[in-house]
Amino acid sequence: MHKIFSVIATLCFYASAAWPQSVPTHLSDTLFSTYYQQRVSHFKSLPVKQDAIVFLGNSISDGAEWNELFDNDRILNRGISGDVTAGILNRIEEITRHQPQKVFLLIGTNDLSKNIAVDSVLKNIYLIAQIIRKQSPATQLYVQSILPVNNTFDRFKNHYKNQAEINRVNQALEKNASRYNYHYLDIATPLTDDDKRLARTFTNDGLHLNGHAYQVWKNVIYPHVFDLQPSPALIPYPQQIEWHKGSFLINEHTAIILSHDSLLPAAKALQAVIEHRGYKVAISNRAQTTGKHIILKTGRVISPVNSREAYHLKSAGENIILEANTMHGLHNGIQTIRQLMRNTNTVAACDIVDYPAFAWRGYMVDVGRNYQSMELLKQQLDVMASLKYNVFHFHLTEDVAWRLQMKKFPQLTDAAHMTRNKGKFYTVEEMHELRDYCKDRNILMVPEIDMPGHSKAFERAMGFDMQSDAGLLTVKEILSEFCDTYNFPYIHIGADEVKITNPNFLPEVIRLIEARGRTVVGWEPGGNFTPSVIRQLWMENAAHLAKLGKVRKLDSRNLYINHMDAEESVVSIFNHQILNVDKGDSLNLGGILCLWNDRNLDKDEHNLTHNPVYPSLAAFAERSWKGGGIPGNYAVMLQQNKSAFSAFENRLLDLKETLFSRLPFPYVKQSNIAWQLIGPYDNGGDLSRKFAPESADFNIHKVKNRQTVYGGTIIPRHFWHPIVKGIFEDARENTTYYGYQQYWSDKDTTAGMWIGFYDFSRSTMTNTPDANTWNHLQSKIWLNGQEITPPLWKRAGQQGDLEIPYIDENYIMREPVKVHLKKGWNQILTKIPVGSFTAKVWHTPNKWMFTAIIVDKQPGSIHYSQRKGYSRSAVAEKPHR
Repeated sequence: MHKIFSVIATLCFYASAAWPQSVPTHLSDTLFSTYYQQRVSHFKSLPVKQDAIVFLGNSISDGAEWNELFDNDRILNRGISGDVTAGILNRIEEITRHQPQKVFLLIGTNDLSKNIAVDSVLKNIYLIAQIIRKQSPATQLYVQSILPVNNTFDRFKNHYKNQAEINRVNQALEKNASRYNYHYLDIATPLTDDDKRLARTFTNDGLHLNGHAYQVWKNVIYPHVFDLQPSPALIPYPQQIEWHKGSFLINEHTAIILSHDSLLPAAKALQAVIEHRGYKVAISNRAQTTGKHIILKTGRVISPVNSREAYHLKSAGENIILEANTMHGLHNGIQTIRQLMRNTNTVAACDIVDYPAFAWRGYMVDVGRNYQSMELLKQQLDVMASLKYNVFHFHLTEDVAWRLQMKKFPQLTDAAHMTRNKGKFYTVEEMHELRDYCKDRNILMVPEIDMPGHSKAFERAMGFDMQSDAGLLTVKEILSEFCDTYNFPYIHIGADEVKITNPNFLPEVIRLIEARGRTVVGWEPGGNFTPSVIRQLWMENAAHLAKLGKVRKLDSRNLYINHMDAEESVVSIFNHQILNVDKGDSLNLGGILCLWNDRNLDKDEHNLTHNPVYPSLAAFAERSWKGGGIPGNYAVMLQQNKSAFSAFENRLLDLKETLFSRLPFPYVKQSNIAWQLIGPYDNGGDLSRKFAPESADFNIHKVKNRQTVYGGTIIPRHFWHPIVKGIFEDARENTTYYGYQQYWSDKDTTAGMWIGFYDFSRSTMTNTPDANTWNHLQSKIWLNGQEITPPLWKRAGQQGDLEIPYIDENYIMREPVKVHLKKGWNQILTKIPVGSFTAKVWHTPNKWMFTAIIVDKQPGSIHYSQRKGYSRSAVAEKPHR
């Protein structure tokens, strides 16, 4: 004890003095226990682990299986039983050699048990913080409160007497967090009983923790480990919610209690959600005398709209009560519980009353052009269910291929009549399987057989035009077989992008379908529909919408994921006001988000990796459930709705780390990215012309012709202007702008950067850029005055062709550009010239846009996240931490 005390006193001398050039932290191993020596030797023999999260401390940290607790292999346990602050200082370089992302420190109780003074303990902890900051500047340090002890046990008497000293240390650690550049976490309070001791339910010796205690500890620090918000992220966000203190902890004694046996399917669904997280719960129709209960019941939940899907969820320490008007409402409540269980077995305490603003919240996939496997479809359906979608629009037939098996006309699915994915189609059995899969998830499946347009595959197979007499007769036979085979209540007939040569075609088709008790849906603008047909809008503005009058409508305008840049997609969908109303009614049913990958694909999973599907699904889930949006033309930028979007984005990024952690999710934080857009400069049609921002003596402070804009992707003028709004409503042709931003880095490092100047829509035939160019507009980008060279395009100058799959054309399809960041502020400058706004052909539009975001690739995942840096639009001092 005297050796340790001497070491601590020496170290504290340095901590209280001015920062020395070197700190004497290399001590003799003989000062420490054999176990300490064994552990340190073992740690030093292990390889450096990039992006590590380190739990550092004594036996209380040593006792947890942290990587299993958090299900994350990046987490390292660097706890050593019996360790003291001097021991941490002695081995600190083994920690900092990893340059860890985060360190969670818990130390000091053993110091106090050896009668080390409170001030000495504090000075050493502050010294630990300073050394970590100096040796690993980008590391986030979390200093956790020393845990209370319980003196009613009989094993660690030297520890039991120190509660007053523990309180003093914790108070000082909390007070001085900002001074010494660490975050303070109070993990003691949730583990404390009414007498301010470590609760007996959390320990069997008064000092160390049991499994229950580690679960509580995990719940406290979970958001800090994964950079999440304090409260669980919910998407879509409930209509009414009150957060309360505490949580419901699922354990081996938890049971799901049914108010009626008819609720068993819902109970089994919830049981599956919990078991997927690794915990088993029983199902019973009567309350148990012990343990915790999750009670499911039907009742009366009042809501202003769509009461069939409403639910009331109340979570508290001892039970969860989920009440709904229908099984569908219970399903919705279970999805909320799923998201509340972000750390596997803890449900935050809250009171929620919730219901959707729109009755139809749908997602469409086009499998006619590019076949998708049953496995991939089910993956998307699972995500839809978790986000409370209730409509799956299945586009089955196209010019490319007819993918719906018809027993009477097998030639329709003959490989000879398909131009892609030849021989790939959905059998009757698979259609039944998909229908049942949807039904089990409270999703309405709406199949689409496109007619009379998009029907070249039909013509190839049958040998005649669909609008001919023979064609109409065949279509009627197809629809009759379809209605006999399946009980789908809605049938989508497409009917857009075609010249109607037979005015009787659609009325007769509609009459047949409706006579079979089914409801017809069609695209608008489209053919000569009868008033009973539900119109799904795919283009046009508010004026056209008003002309439709009293017909039932669905909105898919500017909701095509395949046309959206990854960063722009979430913003534009979040801003979208569905059908120009805040909430639905009997005529305004809702909307459907669409995935049209007209371009050929190498693999069906490229539907998800070449398009921002899951970020878009999350954004549309929010908008279609909550309602609202920005009235008027579609806004694709952050200027109008930045505050509300930022709050949503925080929740979205939380779900990226939890619900979507193993799925492609090409989206990073952008609401904090501020640009100075400098210009306009008249380039006179010469896109290579240089202007002031490119000069070596350029000073941003002296520039008057600039404005602040926000986002990772900046679109000065949208290619669908004026229906879709970019930054400028009055932009001029032959203009050059520059974008200027500064980015803070804690150290000299190599990082990844998303860079793009043209989003290649997955439905266009745009040419690939020529070699050594970013796009056909001569755009450029510089970092700290050094020009960043364009990628080595794998098919530079390739003529646009829908049959040639994309490889690396968009920034989400290729690895981020490797760039060097210097310590401090880094200057990013982009040049974005434009000539004519008019494209030579409609399907290769001139896109005036750029994307530039510092990102890091996440180990073991295919998605990216923004670095822990700082972005700003003009020169400023180093940010306070």
